[in-house]
Amino acid sequence: MKSYALVAVALLLLAGALVYYEVAQPGPGQYAASIASLQGQVGSAQSQITSLQNQIGSVQLANQALQAELTAVTAHANSSEGLSAARIYSDAKASIVTVLGDEVTVVNTFFGPVTSISTVLGSGFAVSYGGSSYIVTNFHVVGGVSNLTVTFSNGNSYAAKVVGSDAYSDMAVLSLAAPASEFVPLTLAGPAQEAAVGDAVYAIGNPFGLSGSMTYGIVSQTGRTIVESTSNISIPDIVQFSAPINPGNSGGPLLDSNGVVIGMTTAAVTNSQGLGFAIPSDAILRELPSLVSSGSYRLHPYLGISGVDMNYQLALAAKTNVTYGVLVEQVTAGSPASAAGIRAGSSTVLIGGTNYLVGGDVIVSVNGTKVLNQDGLAAYLEENATAGQKVQLGFIRSGTPATATITLGSLPGQ
Repeated sequence: MKSYALVAVALLLLAGALVYYEVAQPGPGQYAASIASLQGQVGSAQSQITSLQNQIGSVQLANQALQAELTAVTAHANSSEGLSAARIYSDAKASIVTVLGDEVTVVNTFFGPVTSISTVLGSGFAVSYGGSSYIVTNFHVVGGVSNLTVTFSNGNSYAAKVVGSDAYSDMAVLSLAAPASEFVPLTLAGPAQEAAVGDAVYAIGNPFGLSGSMTYGIVSQTGRTIVESTSNISIPDIVQFSAPINPGNSGGPLLDSNGVVIGMTTAAVTNSQGLGFAIPSDAILRELPSLVSSGSYRLHPYLGISGVDMNYQLALAAKTNVTYGVLVEQVTAGSPASAAGIRAGSSTVLIGGTNYLVGGDVIVSVNGTKVLNQDGLAAYLEENATAGQKVQLGFIRSGTPATATITLGSLPGQ
């Protein structure tokens, strides 16, 4: 505003000078001096106007940048908030089913074999693959079970059959002759959307037959290894969460705050009070094509070692300063680890009432990624490698770092 006022003043001065010239009729020298002075003032005013215009332009650019930043922050905040629990349940309930079947048990008694039939109850949810719809659930729900049926939330039931299964990931895929309208497939999260510790999660299933039950919690940890209680199979790369689940929840979806499936719950761990576990959704995506097309999945990676997590006491006994990683106690003959020359333990030490084999290699990395413990080693291989691929193991041998390239095998019994 000051600059515009200066311009007005300059123009008034110029007008006054012209009037003065007409009345007083100054001499040529006075006229020239007056004109020069006024031109200088006008030029100064124009410079100030140009400066002001530049300042206005800078302010406009800054305002545009601020608005863009505000829009980005608002979008991030909205995406972080996600959906309400009620909305997540409402959107997902039509996709979740009850899985029922008969399990036949034969017990030998003094009077001869006695056959009993019990009902197996679990959960499942609809997914889409290759233009068709399927139900995914846990292997331990349907393994060895007959007369399978699937019941949708609207009460409609259909006979089902197992298309494919994998005990090593506790996963099974079911097909059923139901109209396409019955299936409402859920969206599976890929590796880029995997669960992170602290994320809110929602589990929906049928605990103890109480269909459509929802529990809420957070992701407690990822990359766990659990042992399935009925088959005694170790399953790596598991999501641990705080929402409690019970028998009947097995096979139901674990959803994030946007209603996307980040895992399939499993209640196969006994005495897991207050804790839940789930097969990550990227494992479902990885195995689904093979389970549908061939009925199995045979690409789980295999090293052929058994070991323990390193700690301070073991480091002292092994005479090494490495307190993390996996201490190799045994190497299976003919395994990939054996072929690569990985060394097993050679002497026994007693620590805290437990015997350990020390003297073997300590695995500390895979393909340059640090390995803290057995869970970390198993989770990395399951997520990033398949049978037949080569990986580079980093290990400590007699205090000296070393590496070995290993061609992974397939899990025995796959």
